[in-house]
Amino acid sequence: TPLTGHPGFPDLVLAHPRGRGVIFAELKAEKGRLSDSQDVWLRTLADAGMETYVWRPKDIDAISKILAGRLSNE
Repeated sequence: TPLTGHPGFPDLVLAHPRGRGVIFAELKAEKGRLSDSQDVWLRTLADAGMETYVWRPKDIDAISKILAGRLSNE
């Protein structure tokens, strides 16, 4: 949160209970920019093999497909 935790840590950490991976996502307004600390976190997580995203309102269809793909064939 803005009041606790490490600055720049992604807004969302989504974990599937059946081992289908973990997603780290930073949520931004259409014209919002990543802070330096947000960029460092996302690059560090990606370098560690994690799936990372910067999601904006215009990405809703792609977000839905990504999340639906995690739930298919449960």
